[in-house]
This record gives sequence, structure tokens and C-alpha cells, in this order.
Amino acid sequence: MTRTLSILAALVLVAGGAPARAQNPAQIAHARSGASCPGCNLFQADFANVELKGRSFAHARLRQADMSTAVMNRTSFAGADMRDVNAYGAVFGGASFAGADLTNATFVGTFLEGANFSGAHLAGVNFSGAEMGRAVGLSQRQLDQACGDAATVVPRGLRLAFCVKP
Repeated sequence: MTRTLSILAALVLVAGGAPARAQNPAQIAHARSGASCPGCNLFQADFANVELKGRSFAHARLRQADMSTAVMNRTSFAGADMRDVNAYGAVFGGASFAGADLTNATFVGTFLEGANFSGAHLAGVNFSGAEMGRAVGLSQRQLDQACGDAATVVPRGLRLAFCVKP
């Protein structure tokens, strides 16, 4: 009986997969102090009201991070996991989101002029009130998965459905 329970416990551990990776407080502190942190685990990091221009967070895990009203011009988030990020009112002029997963991110009222979205995953992204008329690398296929409002500015020739029908 004990052997059977041991085998069952082992199977449960294997079937359950790897444990979730928690945030890395040391890496978050390093990044908040102004350092680039490519590939870092910044899960649920608080970058609200922070100014970090020209940094690299390429391939970093920024899932559920708070970037509200942050200023991160010319910062690279290429290939980053940015699912469920809150970037309300942030400034990302010239930032790179190339290949980033932005699923369900909130970019309400965000400045994204000159930002690069080549290959970015935009499913469920809310761009209401965002300024992104000069963003690059955007396709209609990407924007068909996102939404905005009447105040959202998208590049010429592209359109964005309303998040809530007026």
C-alpha cells in the first residue's frame, strides 16, 4: 500500500508540471534602479511611475507587471512575456515590442509613437486612447485581435475594433 501511494504521489508531481516561477526580488530591484535586465524574471514587478529610458528587457518575464505612467522610451521588450501587463498612461516612444507576448495587456492612454510591434502577439490588448499612429510593424491581423476606442490613433490604413460598442 505504501509503495502504491509513493507511485501515485510521484505521478501527481510529474503530471502537475513544473512549479510556477515566482518573481525574483533581486532582479526587480536591479531593474528598478535603472539597469537593463534582459532575460530577467520580473513577474508582477512594480514599475509604476518609473523612468527607464533606453534599457533592455528583451526576453524578460514581465507578466502582470505594473507599468502605469512609466516612461520607457527606446526600451527593448523584444521577445518578452508581457501578458496581463498594466501600462495605463505610460510612455513607450520608440520602444520595441517585436515578438513580445502582450496578450491581455492594458495600454489605455499610452504613448506608443514609433514603437515596433513586428511579430507581437496582441490578443485581448486594450489600446483605448493610445497614440500609436506612427507605430511600426503592425498588421491588420494583429489589430483584429485587439481593441480600442474612438480616441485611439492607429497607423494609416489600419483599423481597430472598439472594446465596448458605442
